[in-house]
Amino acid sequence: MRLTKSTDIALRIAMRLAVTDDAGDSAAPTTREVAGAVGVPYTHAAKVVSRLQHLGVVEARRGRGGGLALTPAGRGWSVGRLLRELEGAGDVVGCEDDPPCPLRGACRLRGALREAQEAFFATLDPLTIEELTVPPTGPLLLSLTARPEH
Repeated sequence: MRLTKSTDIALRIAMRLAVTDDAGDSAAPTTREVAGAVGVPYTHAAKVVSRLQHLGVVEARRGRGGGLALTPAGRGWSVGRLLRELEGAGDVVGCEDDPPCPLRGACRLRGALREAQEAFFATLDPLTIEELTVPPTGPLLLSLTARPEH
């Protein structure tokens, strides 16, 4: 299973914010700063931050003294739960695409793939966003600086 680009960006942003909070930085990073640090375009990061805000994982404050922060609830979110929310409950394969698969009425593969997908998420359920940032990942995330957009 391959995660969507948006989910990949969401995980990177959440991890970066988790270590930013831990570092005790006085100024919360902006969406543009986080996007540059994790190597994604600002426009993509802004859409993902909006989705993470909607889920209650990230708080965004505007104006002077504003910036992004992982919410206390967000720190404890299960990675499996976050992936389920971001990836949705869709099938791994497009059985109902246009045109639909002619095997869909009697196919055993669809159910097996659904079980495999749930096993994938379930493996990540015990892991929290905060736990993703233990060394060596946390120090590496802190060392990332914004890169100019192309």
